[in-house]
Amino acid sequence: MFTPAAAVDSAGPLLKDRPHAIVIGSGFGGLAAAVRLGARGYRVTVLEKLDAPGGRACVHRQDGFTFDAGPTVITAPFMFEELWALCGRRMADDIDLRPVAPFYRIRFDDGECFDYSGDAAAMRAEVARFAPGDVAGYERFLKASEAIFKVGFEELGDQPFDSWTDMARVLPALLKLEGYRTVWTLACKHVKDARLRVVLTFQSLLVGGNPFSTTSVYCLIAFLERRWGVHFPMGGTGSLVKGLVSLIEGQGGSVRCNRGVAQITVANGAASGVRLENGETVAADVVVSNADSAWTYRHLVPAEHRHRWTDARIEKARYSMSLFVWYFGTKRQYPEVAHHTIALGPRYRELLTDIFDRKLLADDFSLYLHRPTATDPSLAPAGCDAFYVLSPVPHLQSGTDWAAHAEPYRLAIQQRLQATLLPGLADEIVTSRLLTPQDFQDRLSSFRGAAFSLEPVLTQSAWFRPHNRSEELDRLYLVGAGTHPGAGLPGVLSSARVLDSVVPHADQLAASRDPTRDGVRIAPA
Repeated sequence: MFTPAAAVDSAGPLLKDRPHAIVIGSGFGGLAAAVRLGARGYRVTVLEKLDAPGGRACVHRQDGFTFDAGPTVITAPFMFEELWALCGRRMADDIDLRPVAPFYRIRFDDGECFDYSGDAAAMRAEVARFAPGDVAGYERFLKASEAIFKVGFEELGDQPFDSWTDMARVLPALLKLEGYRTVWTLACKHVKDARLRVVLTFQSLLVGGNPFSTTSVYCLIAFLERRWGVHFPMGGTGSLVKGLVSLIEGQGGSVRCNRGVAQITVANGAASGVRLENGETVAADVVVSNADSAWTYRHLVPAEHRHRWTDARIEKARYSMSLFVWYFGTKRQYPEVAHHTIALGPRYRELLTDIFDRKLLADDFSLYLHRPTATDPSLAPAGCDAFYVLSPVPHLQSGTDWAAHAEPYRLAIQQRLQATLLPGLADEIVTSRLLTPQDFQDRLSSFRGAAFSLEPVLTQSAWFRPHNRSEELDRLYLVGAGTHPGAGLPGVLSSARVLDSVVPHADQLAASRDPTRDGVRIAPA
């Protein structure tokens, strides 16, 4: 429930007298933004169109199984710990985060597996087992990843790129780090074995990028994972969502579900609040959109207020692939299956060309299989396993009729899993549900059903992406995968960090705003 306007916060002032911030969307970027705004004195209302918080990180519960809908790989946990610290709390008191080992098991089409981990000696041994001549090259790749990490993540990840001069300032460093290369060509510079090149490049797909066109800046993921590891929260990723909502409510803010936003309202060239899908108007001093950036500009900001992100520019931009996700539970367990498995098909580059360039739904696929019950058995009934399997597919420009293709595609994936990783699967399934590119557009408001917003190519990175501080409206800010620095949990949490640099402190805003302005008006839940 929304905190009554007469309530008093710990600092003393009436909550209704504090500047009001609206956050559109309760994905991880939006929830992190809400915590940061609350810590800087704002009274925060998060508006979520779905019936539960989390956005793409919502949770599905059915037949005794718990399925995280979206993110499943937790890296850089310190970024979550920082949010708890802003509220004077310890994340460890609320969240039980467990390391996952190996990080990923990569299964090649011939059945051979590579265990990708954070153990330096084990990784050298795995590389030597596959390609003895590439051990030194692998070490050089890791050093290059560390150098990119120190600039791309530590120095630039939470910095705003408001001006082209910001881009010009960092360009020499990016050139020195060979940011003009792609993820694939940087890996090829250091290692020769074809399979090892796949092992060092598939991570860019986890943030929506084709390794053959994504800037090599994303090679920083290799060092980021080595430094902090890969983790999973007990209770599932949804436990992090629940924890962040608790932080927001503890600050006096609220998360309101079933509150879809139809439009961002504008007064004197500045965002002044939102109009909900039910026709209600909610006033605000600042608006932060965690909705997909292309969707925000195309559907939420009135066209007459858009000069850079026009319909034509939005249409022309390049978007990430989409995803087909099948969530299912089995009445038996598969203990030999790792927590995270990358199950590669017969093609790599050719398949990605079909997905990203040709916009073709291919007959073959490479899959990410998530078995969270490997770490947390409570996510399924006793003796059962919970899974989700994810297949990268083209976004909706492919013209695929998912109403017709979803079940045949699911069945093909089932047959592939049964033949490789999950014997007897067809007879073991007890619950099932699907997420298609059409759902990404219709349910999750993703432009063209792209799962990761703009494709992370060099010409759509940093200053070239929609800015964290909107170029179109004052007091409108963007967080999430479609703005700087990009997709992935460290990326969207970093986008919320940027707000500390571009959103004025609530005290500063309070001193300049109209003292007669009403507080938030919103119907009770």
